[in-house]
Amino acid sequence: MLELRYSLVIEATEDPNFFGFYSPDLEGFTGVGHSIEDCLYKARWGMEEHLALLGEQKLPVPEPNPNPTVVVQNEQRLEPIS
Repeated sequence: MLELRYSLVIEATEDPNFFGFYSPDLEGFTGVGHSIEDCLYKARWGMEEHLALLGEQKLPVPEPNPNPTVVVQNEQRLEPIS
């Protein structure tokens, strides 16, 4: 079982050794990892640190997602404006 309190999106990049991740439930939370498993590990602990920082700065802390999901997808790119 994944022990995440918030949903997570993991994005594969052109470099097969790097993945980016973020939580759509937790504003400002992002990171990078070397594999999907590495992203899951870093996200689990990083979310706890992020929540602690929000609390220290007296910023709102979102309620945990009752059914968090993990999505693995290709990196979303923005097309250049011509």
